[in-house]
Amino acid sequence: MDERSLAGLLATLVIAALAALGVYGFSTGYLLNSPGPLFAPTIGVVAVAVLTVAALIASGVGSKRWRENPYW
Repeated sequence: MDERSLAGLLATLVIAALAALGVYGFSTGYLLNSPGPLFAPTIGVVAVAVLTVAALIASGVGSKRWRENPYW
């Protein structure tokens, strides 16, 4: 296994672990326990974060320059 595929595998595992911790924290902190008045702002922040990540992904996918890089 070369260095790039090993680093990619490690990065994927780290991202999956962070996502699992985030889902666990959200579910135990907000879904199982009543957060009271902080629930609506939390949902708003999550929605803004998801929209921001989606916009960044869309701008990267829509770019025609990324394949012109000599790296590819």
